[in-house]
This record gives sequence, C-alpha cells and structure tokens, in this order.
Amino acid sequence: MTTAAAPGTSQPTPVVPVRTWLPWLVGLAAIWGCSFLFISVGVRELHPTYVTLGRVASGAIVVTILLYLTKGRLPRDPITWAHLAVPGLLTAFAFTLFGYGERHIPSLLAGIWNGTTPLITLPAAVLLFRTERFSLIKVVGLALGFAGTLVVLGAWHGLGGAEFTGQLLCFVAAVCYGIAIPYQQRFVNPRVSSDLAISAGTLLCATAAMLVVAPLVAGAPPSPADLSPEVIGSVLALGAIGTGLALAIHARNIRWVGGSTASYVTYLSPLFAIVVGMIVLGEEPRWYQPVGGAVVLLGVAIAQGRFRRSRVRSVTPVPAG
Repeated sequence: MTTAAAPGTSQPTPVVPVRTWLPWLVGLAAIWGCSFLFISVGVRELHPTYVTLGRVASGAIVVTILLYLTKGRLPRDPITWAHLAVPGLLTAFAFTLFGYGERHIPSLLAGIWNGTTPLITLPAAVLLFRTERFSLIKVVGLALGFAGTLVVLGAWHGLGGAEFTGQLLCFVAAVCYGIAIPYQQRFVNPRVSSDLAISAGTLLCATAAMLVVAPLVAGAPPSPADLSPEVIGSVLALGAIGTGLALAIHARNIRWVGGSTASYVTYLSPLFAIVVGMIVLGEEPRWYQPVGGAVVLLGVAIAQGRFRRSRVRSVTPVPAG
C-alpha cells in the first residue's frame, strides 16, 4: 500500500467456514499480486500519472456502483470529505510512485516492496496517530523486517543506480500506504461505518486530484487510438479489478473473518507478484530479493504477533500495488 484505504478491524464478524472465505482471500492476493504486472505494462506507453488516473477513476466507478447497489451512500459532511482526501492523496501518490519505480525495476520486485507496508504502518500508528503501542516483540519484528529490506536491496553491492532509484520509489510508495492506513483508522473510520463508502470516497478524492496533477506533470493525455489494446486493458483491469473490485472483496473478507485474518493477504500477494512476473514477463529475480522479501514478511508476522497464542489487535494493511 498499498493503499488505497484499510477498513476498521474492530467490528464483530460472523463465523464463516474456511472453505467459504479462504478462496476469496487467495483470490484477492492473486488480484493484488497481478496489479504490478498491469502497472508494468501500463507504463510502457503511458506516463505513470495517467496510469494512476485511469486506475483510480475506473476503481472509483466500480466501488461507487457497488456502494449504491448495496443501498449505501457517500458521506455528506465536508469535514469527513476533508479527512477522506488525505488517504486519497496518499494512495494516488503511492500508485504513481509504483509506476515510476517500475520503469526501473521488475514488477515482481515492486510486489516485494509492497510487502513492506506493515513495517511503516506500525511505527506510524504508534508515533504519529497513537492508535498502537510498541512492545518488545513489535520492536524485534520491525528490526528484522528492516534488515530484510537491506537484503532485498542487496546493500552489500553498494547502493546507487537506476535500480536503486526504482526500489527507493517503491519503498516510498509503501511509506505512503503505511501512513494512510493509521490515519484512516484514527480520523475516517469513526465517521464512516461503511467500508465501501470509505473506499469510494478515497478513490473519488484521488481521481479529482489526478485530474489536475496528471496534465500538469505529463501534458495532454494521449489518444486512446494511439495506445495498444494491452495497455488499455491493463489500466482498466488495474482499476476496475485490482482496485475497485479488490477493495470490495477485502471489505467483505474483513466482515467475514475480521481484520487480523484478512490481513494475511499481505503475505500472499508478493508471492503472486513474483510468480506472475516470472511466468508472464519473463523476469528473473536475484536470489537475495525473494529471500529478503521472506525476511521482511517474517518480521511483519512477528511484529503483528502472529506467533503468539493471544494476538494483539493491529491495523489492517491493504497491500494493493
């Protein structure tokens, strides 16, 4: 997160059989893992800002339609919209940074960096928004996770060059997700009870921002006739499926099994990003990149108390690419 926005995790959930929710959880991980493939294809012919605009606009359309089909409605309070604008802008910025980053690095590596989002979420929640508290186990998990980021970078080779720039951009995108998630938990969730309304609101704010930013940064948009079907299809799939539909699925997963279990998608989506990048795009990761990614996820799991019988409640990361 990345992110668009994480729904709250405190609502009680009904007991749903594993055979019902598990396919949706795995399917969501596959959708978010494939998002990095779609970004990689989209930036071949489009400026990253226009990839983001197409993504948030089509995602907003899908989520808004789902909201009204479920008899929901958007917020009307101006203060609530002001709060929705913050995660909306952070999400749009993160999406754009991933686009810039994938001009320099493989899509599978961007997917690995997306998995670092919870490493930022926890300290942001503790230090900035005071929705979490540090404990020894969380500090150990964070330290291990950040050690894993150095492994992903291959820091022993020295840092620099276009690949390092691409990785840094993707890490900053994860930072944006990591700040947006606890901000939303602190200021948006108490005001808006509907997960779909939150998602629709943040995406509409992101769309409004990108309608202004994209022409200023990249000039006039290209004609659709000048774009290949692959690029058009990738951007639409990225928005309608990878953003709009995915957020709706994630919201339902949280209602079914709670935020803690639903956040397991964090661990699965980088795996799909790696597999899809290798099979579809022929990407070949260096050995230490997936290893470092595994160390990062292990640190995340420790920080979130996954190995303790009594788990602590934590904010739910949304690792959308």
